[in-house]
Amino acid sequence: MSEFVFAPWMLFAVVALVLWGASGITQKLATNRITSEQSLVWFIVAMAATSAVLLVTMPIHWHVTLTVFCLTVIGGTLNGGGALTSFLALESGGKASIVISLVSLFPLPTVAFATLALHERLTGAQIAGIVLAMVAAILLSQEPKAKAEAA
Repeated sequence: MSEFVFAPWMLFAVVALVLWGASGITQKLATNRITSEQSLVWFIVAMAATSAVLLVTMPIHWHVTLTVFCLTVIGGTLNGGGALTSFLALESGGKASIVISLVSLFPLPTVAFATLALHERLTGAQIAGIVLAMVAAILLSQEPKAKAEAA
């Protein structure tokens, strides 16, 4: 019988899942009290603080090509735009359980790009997972009718 080996990347992925899951709750609580723009500013402050800790504690290779620099800046800008629009969704009345679940499907455009532009292949199980994730998103986004409408 083969022994199950827990790969280090799996531990990091599970920790990310827990951290991002908890952040959805804090984001909703924050956008109930301040604007989405203020939430984004404080999000950026927290990211800067995290970056400062990394600068002090981790060796960083600073010599990157212009292409890599531009790609990381674009990625950071897209990440900031995604954070802002998710805060807007929460601030404008979206339920955290629905908004965060839908936003968490963000890998789907990456998968589409990777298959179309990078010619990566998906297995049948992966395709089934994508279809199930999209079905789950549709089901999660369904709101029950208000009692006044039902009567």
